[in-house]
Amino acid sequence: MEPSILLDIQQHVAVIRLNRPKVYNSFNREMALALQAALDTCRADKAVRAILLTGNGKAFSAGQDLAEVVAEDGPSMYAILAEHYNPVIERIRQNEKPVICSVNGVAAGAGANIALCCDITIAAESASFLQAFSKIGLIPDSGGTFFLPRLIGLQRATALMMLAERVSAADAAAMGMIYKVFPDEALETEALKMAAQLAAMPSLGLAYTKHVLNQSLTNNLSQQLKAEEEWQVRAGQTEDFQEGVQAFLEKRPPVFK
Repeated sequence: MEPSILLDIQQHVAVIRLNRPKVYNSFNREMALALQAALDTCRADKAVRAILLTGNGKAFSAGQDLAEVVAEDGPSMYAILAEHYNPVIERIRQNEKPVICSVNGVAAGAGANIALCCDITIAAESASFLQAFSKIGLIPDSGGTFFLPRLIGLQRATALMMLAERVSAADAAAMGMIYKVFPDEALETEALKMAAQLAAMPSLGLAYTKHVLNQSLTNNLSQQLKAEEEWQVRAGQTEDFQEGVQAFLEKRPPVFK
């Protein structure tokens, strides 16, 4: 039996692939826990400087595997959220390394919201996003009610969640839900190129940026200005900052460590 999560680390980039293509990479308990473990490995490995999350097959993820939900010995709704999805979202947001999500096909339900919680989300032209929860009488979870309104506004997020309308990748980019769209055949190349670019950049500066952006989700302006002050002072004390300035003055490419 093939593993449900594939992890490949090469040249400072970790590629995590959801690998249940026959069921459109829908999540069961084993896959959710395996994804958590892969994210933990990436966080602990000092050689990893950027993380790319994507799916194998035609879909990124169709969300929860409903066959598991109705199984006699299946997990409770509480377990699915508290033990499966919420820890995944927290691991992505708390990981100091940048996490790119490359959406290679449909991203529905929890699959969509895992994609949207990542630092940078790109998609293939044929990909789509669907808040499918209302179709079966549930509410959006996996951080969806937190991230989606902040990305596209409360009114639009409410409509997409209540009406469960499918959003094309092009429309998702146009409304600010994701960063960019690429032709299907170019997606993997562009995703790896973006991850490699991030891996070559000053990692502490990127980590501090993520810290401050996370704080911005709940801070007021005065609190955010104070956070910027604190983390900018830290950034200014790093070797990467010294190297960046020296390289600029010497008119040469910087080498960040």
